[in-house]
Amino acid sequence: MSKILSLADLKKKRDELKSGLDIRIKALNPENSVQVKVAMATCGIASGAKTVMEFFLEQLDRRNIAAVVTQTGCMGYCYAEPTIEVKLPGQDPVVYGFVDLKRADQIIEKYIKTGEFVDGIIPVNYETVDLNNKEE
Repeated sequence: MSKILSLADLKKKRDELKSGLDIRIKALNPENSVQVKVAMATCGIASGAKTVMEFFLEQLDRRNIAAVVTQTGCMGYCYAEPTIEVKLPGQDPVVYGFVDLKRADQIIEKYIKTGEFVDGIIPVNYETVDLNNKEE
């Protein structure tokens, strides 16, 4: 841990701690916020997922969009890395593939802000198993 030697250092430390607190507060009720999950398995990282995640963290905050951005493991779409899952409040998640910074910006501006889909959606090829609603 670095020493605090000036008022600027103290303000910087305060901002860092405040940012971390904001993330934890948003994570308490993620269903009320936009949720962005970035696939950060080996293939995702090799394809640029770290840069994409940093972009989402920075830009969603800069644009005052209440969001929780997290990393996840492999989503199984290695051919389409970097991949992200975006879940808007009250809606089903959407998975986007081949997400570069340009597409990430489009996802924020069109899908997250207005609900308009953008290119790059990976179709769902599975069924969710809901153990609580079994038909007998």
